[in-house]
Amino acid sequence: MLQQTNRDKSKSGSNLILTSNGISVAYNDYGDGAIPIIFIHGFPFNKNMWQPQVEELCKSHRVIAYDIRGYGSTSASTEEFSIALFADDLIHLMDILMIDKAVICGLSIGGYVALNAMQRYNNRFAGLILCDTQCSADTTEAKEKRYNSIKDIELNGTSGFIDGMIKNLFSESTYTNNPALVEEVRSMMFSSSPESIIKTLKALAERWEACSSLQEITVPNLIICGKEDKITQSEKAEYMKQHIKGSELAIIEKAGHLSTLEQTAEVNGHINRFIASINK
Repeated sequence: MLQQTNRDKSKSGSNLILTSNGISVAYNDYGDGAIPIIFIHGFPFNKNMWQPQVEELCKSHRVIAYDIRGYGSTSASTEEFSIALFADDLIHLMDILMIDKAVICGLSIGGYVALNAMQRYNNRFAGLILCDTQCSADTTEAKEKRYNSIKDIELNGTSGFIDGMIKNLFSESTYTNNPALVEEVRSMMFSSSPESIIKTLKALAERWEACSSLQEITVPNLIICGKEDKITQSEKAEYMKQHIKGSELAIIEKAGHLSTLEQTAEVNGHINRFIASINK
């Protein structure tokens, strides 16, 4: 049994702010449990994308969702962004909150951050959940596409970039039948600043690959992927499953890149079962 995390319960709640690694970090902190779950959001979103998980999982676990550097209510600083810097931010946040180990759950870029942190801070992980993400670095073609997007944003703002991205985030059924969710996600994307989007596109283009270190992951691992994910296809999830010893894979039907929002109950069920298996 993992040890109960001690904390001042009066400091739990929404939109909390602390200073960590030279920036002001906004986070939500709810619930109690033997092990915290820390959620890292995708790009270009914020911690609100995890609200369906926070609301359900806080009934039996301590759950923390935070805005990464430059998003939501977390400050950006003048530094260039990198996946390694985002990973350092995660560990500093855990230090400030006096969390020795946690289950880290990241979606898309959040998965890149989690894998980078795992490479350098593996002793801080009690478990790892990778949602709609991959271990590969950008191909030359993908890198060129990101830098072309940067040029377009610098000239025309983020509208074209967001409009071009939005449909690829969802399964066909979600995009057609759940316009409220699509609009909610679109609004979240437009709340992100052009400066942060540009700096993050550079970080994504220049990120390290993590595939060569997958075999070194020894903590319990759950991989989740929407069957209709157009951005990180299920084959990428299958590859990680094959190379992380003892990992579990859940392919989510009728879900795209945002499986956690499209099929909330199913994803929450997988996470609940995974945490229960760690905390026996």
